[in-house]
Amino acid sequence: MAYVLGLIVVTLLFLALHYFTEITKSQKIVVSITFLVVVFGAIAYNTYTTSQRENMMNIVVKFNQSKTVQCNGIDVNNSDFTLSIGTYTFIGRENKPNYGQMISASTCK
Repeated sequence: MAYVLGLIVVTLLFLALHYFTEITKSQKIVVSITFLVVVFGAIAYNTYTTSQRENMMNIVVKFNQSKTVQCNGIDVNNSDFTLSIGTYTFIGRENKPNYGQMISASTCK
C-alpha cells in the first residue's frame, strides 16, 4: 500500500513540474532524476533492512529451538549462551567457556 501511495505522490510531482512551473525542460529532468534516485534509494534501503531483520529473526528462532548457530567462528547454543531479547545479543552463561562474552545475533549465520 505504501508503494502505491508513493507512486501517486511521484505522479503528482511530475504533474506539478509539467503544468505549474516555469523551469526549463532540462531542469525538470534533473529534478525528476534526483527525486527518483532518492525514492529508489529508500526502497533499496527498506528491502535491505527487511532482509537483515528476517535473517536475524531466523537465527533467534534456531537458537530458541536448541539448534547451534555459528557466530564469528563460535558455536552458539542454549546450553552455553542466553539470549537478551531487547538487544538480540547472545551472552555467555556462567561456568561456561564463553562466560560473559556478548555476541550480536546480526553477526550470525
